[in-house]
Amino acid sequence: MWNNPAIEKCMGRIMIDREGYRPNVGIILTNAKNQVFWGKRIRQDAWQFPQGGIQHGETPEQAMYRELHEEVGLHACHVKILGRTRDWMRYDVPQSWGKSRSHYKGQKQIWFLLRLTGRDCDVSLRASGHPEFDAWRWTEYWIELDTVIDFKRDVYRLALNELVRFLPALRGQEHLATQK
Repeated sequence: MWNNPAIEKCMGRIMIDREGYRPNVGIILTNAKNQVFWGKRIRQDAWQFPQGGIQHGETPEQAMYRELHEEVGLHACHVKILGRTRDWMRYDVPQSWGKSRSHYKGQKQIWFLLRLTGRDCDVSLRASGHPEFDAWRWTEYWIELDTVIDFKRDVYRLALNELVRFLPALRGQEHLATQK
């Protein structure tokens, strides 16, 4: 069970810590070529990595597997965990995001780096009744993050830079994400 003394509120199944951040997981899914999975937000021109909230009683790893299935249709048997971030990474959600932002300041995330051990055809964006993405693609590990919503870009850069150490073919390229 995920126990954290910093958790103060539990609103339904959404938890918020004392600082006002929702615990969350982010997923960087790679293929054998070290390309990363990007999902296109449904009916939007925005691309992002799979992510989602940690529910009461879940560990970050359990939440990661649940979100991986809900958003991408993959199960634990389709992936291998290569690594995860050492600490929480935070971003603030702008006030202009309105109602969805009313109960929390932002999100804090543990990021996981996964390797797809299954096949591309195992990906199913319609695995849940509430799809997050309507398209997906593989891209190079280091790409410009201009299609990522602006308030998440710094966390994406931090996660990519920290997790590249688990990809020997890309080691030494940490600086590339900060230049874009």
